Amino acid sequence: MALADIVGGIATLCSISSFVPQAWKIIRTRDTSGISTRMYVLTVVGFSLWLTYGILLGSVPLMAANGVCLALSAFILVMKMLPKQKKEAVAGTLGVAPAPEGQSSSTTASAA
Repeated sequence: MALADIVGGIATLCSISSFVPQAWKIIRTRDTSGISTRMYVLTVVGFSLWLTYGILLGSVPLMAANGVCLALSAFILVMKMLPKQKKEAVAGTLGVAPAPEGQSSSTTASAA
């Protein structure tokens, strides 16, 4: 395995891992008040462009990594934009009970 493949694999794991705790926290707490809409719009656009770049190059690793990151960041953005009742419905559909009242955000995020 080439060094570039190893570095790319580690970068992929880091990128994907950075979004999973945030998505899990949103599903558990249904709270997106601390999320910046502008930041996630830019993130979604950026991953869309990286995915397109990977498609144009025919690079499966680039497509896979950025496709997963796009899906996670788009999910977070959509949850941010949904009204509370719809967030409850989405999280309920995923089969996740809300976090108990009074449970801190850091405790919820670290559970992921």
